[in-house]
Amino acid sequence: MSEVIPRAGRKEWIALAVIALPCLVYAMDLTVLNVALPSLSAELKPTSTQLLWIVDIYGFLAAGMLIIMGTLGDRMGRRRVLLFGAAAFALASILAAYSRSAGMLIAARALLESREPPWRRLRCP
Repeated sequence: MSEVIPRAGRKEWIALAVIALPCLVYAMDLTVLNVALPSLSAELKPTSTQLLWIVDIYGFLAAGMLIIMGTLGDRMGRRRVLLFGAAAFALASILAAYSRSAGMLIAARALLESREPPWRRLRCP
């Protein structure tokens, strides 16, 4: 006997897109940052250590906040945490865009990661 496996419908494809979009945003963030490093170096004049922190702070906090934000989503509700995280992520992005020093950019990138919605952390490396 062969078992009939149902095909994915519209709802499943939308859910897949919602899960994949944050992975795309994360990849684009790293790509744009690496392309912008020469301009950032010329404008902000960071030390080599600060330049490393600008690139790496996002990944360090992603690893550290994974379990914390997942638990918060379980307790408060994923939708509420998602909406709060998306709004805070937008504000932190604006802060990063208008950074006047390397330290301010490092802090803004740290805020970007700490405010990212937990569902992105649960699905992307």
